Amino acid sequence: MNDLAVIRKNLERTAPSRVGGHPCFDPKARARWARVHLPVAPACNVSCNFCDRRFDCTNESRPGVTSVLLSPWQALAYLDGLVARRQDVAVVGIAGPGDPLANPEATLETLRLVRTHHPDLLLCLATNGLTLAEHAAELKLLRLSHLTITINTLDPATGARIYAWVRDGERVLRGEEGAGFLLERQLAALDALRDAGILIKVNSILVPGINDEQIPDVAAEVKRRGAHLFNCVPLIPAMGTPFASLPPPNPTMVSRVRAAAGAHLPLMEHCSRCRADACGLLNEGTVEASLSALRTAAALTIPPATTARPNIAVATREGLLINGHLGEAATFAVFAPEGSGFRLLENRPAPFPGGRLDRWRDLAAGLADCKAVLVAGVGPIPRRTLESSGLRVVEAEGLIEDALEPLFRGAPLPASMARRFEGCGNACAGTGQGCG
Repeated sequence: MNDLAVIRKNLERTAPSRVGGHPCFDPKARARWARVHLPVAPACNVSCNFCDRRFDCTNESRPGVTSVLLSPWQALAYLDGLVARRQDVAVVGIAGPGDPLANPEATLETLRLVRTHHPDLLLCLATNGLTLAEHAAELKLLRLSHLTITINTLDPATGARIYAWVRDGERVLRGEEGAGFLLERQLAALDALRDAGILIKVNSILVPGINDEQIPDVAAEVKRRGAHLFNCVPLIPAMGTPFASLPPPNPTMVSRVRAAAGAHLPLMEHCSRCRADACGLLNEGTVEASLSALRTAAALTIPPATTARPNIAVATREGLLINGHLGEAATFAVFAPEGSGFRLLENRPAPFPGGRLDRWRDLAAGLADCKAVLVAGVGPIPRRTLESSGLRVVEAEGLIEDALEPLFRGAPLPASMARRFEGCGNACAGTGQGCG
């Protein structure tokens, strides 16, 4: 059984009615299952000549438009209310208003929260692909099942006409250099995701006179690299953009290009060109109740209480200090809130060393009632694995009680408790991946 089959089996065990229930990927689902986009990603790392994200009009439906921006916990509060009101929500996506992976902290934290609190919902992401490859492993751990990547051309010269600039960290690349760099990263991302078990849709924006003859070649290449579905999206000329004066492609051109692309991949032909805060069925339009709920969530200033995971675990050798490396801990002291303070609930055994990722998944399951784990040190792979399950990993040093008091209140740790790195512990195998 391949990875895609495994992920579908996993989803089938948790939500049998929602397998294949993504309304963008499955046309049969569009009249039955709703999707919601969580607008948590404002920044973008590519400037496209057809995009303008400055306007907020509820009558305007196109990518990059949103009424509000949400923090990850505000997005969770909004989603909690939405699924309480609607029984048809099947998919949670992040599609901007910038690029989700140009905002990796907010995007990945939001996906972790959704996966933890709503494990039966499908997760999806829409990205330009510039930094996708470096996050592919974590997206797989989060069981993200559907992903859209926008690739408009295979020709850097054409890309130089479509993109004003591409930002690589602190570097800003323009012209063919920027377009070529973006294309290289996009194709590498497809290669990285080939065996990740994620259904991949590739969007191409059809810009008349610029890339209309090249889109079928894009479809052929992305099929070779593992894409499952193709979407040819007609340009919407946006006022104030470099492409504002271009005419939208006429129906004849759209049909011709789609037919040629469809010779290589199945087509999505029911695209609604959704806003970054879209909610509901694809044909539902903007619902005032959803906009009101969005604005209410954006106005929240205090995160809702984490009642499902009230406890905090600590890696400690003697029960007094935070002095255990995650990979070395044989037990974890688990503390529960009590009145205005806390109490030791139990000393909980850790999984046996070995097993690589399975060890950290077992640990996450064993601490499923904890909202955080305090450690003296942790490697990058166990940290990502635990946090993808919704368990916050906090590195600190000092007295346990000095850390628990602010953490149970939802306050930051004192600066004096920040861990000063001295090296791995004695049990480290030397891989730098968490002693296990």
